[in-house]
Amino acid sequence: MSIYAIGDIQGCHDDLLRLLKKINFDKKTDQLWFVGDLVNRGPKSLETLRFIKSLGNSAVSVLGNHDLHLLAVAYKSSPLRAKDTIKPILEAKDKKELLDWLRYRPLFHYNDDFCMLHAGLPPQWDFFTTKKMAAKVEAELRSDHYLKFFKTMYGNEPNVWSEKLKGAEQLRFAVNCFTRMRFCDEKGRLDFQYSGELGSQPKHLKPWFDLPHRKNSHLKIIFGHWSAIGYHHSQNTHAIDTGCLWGGQLTALKLDRKMERFSVDCKAYRTPHK
Repeated sequence: MSIYAIGDIQGCHDDLLRLLKKINFDKKTDQLWFVGDLVNRGPKSLETLRFIKSLGNSAVSVLGNHDLHLLAVAYKSSPLRAKDTIKPILEAKDKKELLDWLRYRPLFHYNDDFCMLHAGLPPQWDFFTTKKMAAKVEAELRSDHYLKFFKTMYGNEPNVWSEKLKGAEQLRFAVNCFTRMRFCDEKGRLDFQYSGELGSQPKHLKPWFDLPHRKNSHLKIIFGHWSAIGYHHSQNTHAIDTGCLWGGQLTALKLDRKMERFSVDCKAYRTPHK
């Protein structure tokens, strides 16, 4: 079986199909790992969600910030924004089935060789803590009181890990790491102001994967979320959001010893951010 990790799709359904044709994807023998942000801002979020759901066990997807935003909007915990393109999902006849399926996606996925998440990890988390925190958030999402979770999910605080964090604050910090993290300081304080290219940030900030004494540095981590840096391999991590939505590429990374990369060029559905 071949495993391919695929970068942020964000509703670019037709580009995904072209990429799968390029890698000769076979549902019977291959598996796709999606780094999250399946939906939003691209033109075909509904088609993308239906297609990936239809792949069954041939696809694994972790939750990204846009996927959580769709759920929050659907469950009346966040307003629909002007740039959102998720309305067709909210009006679809199979809306409930799609949202239930999405709500049960993990935040962290791994096998014996690789780990996958959408955004990043704080330096204090080792593999055990990462699994534990992902499981805590997933349990809330899959529980009978998931509506309460979405009402407390948003916010930029707390911005640094502490063993003393409890309840909603602990869950919010975990969500922000798994789905929003980019730059932080050496103590792992999250920064949400800077999201551009490497080197564009103030000197006291570093990309999360370059922090010294990172307890998860031995893990081979696949992640997306950061289209401004494109494909980037550093410190045992592979960033694979190559900006399909912004007129870049959609990328598949074959998870084996060679780590071969496949990409298709995409037309811009949104003006590239600066």
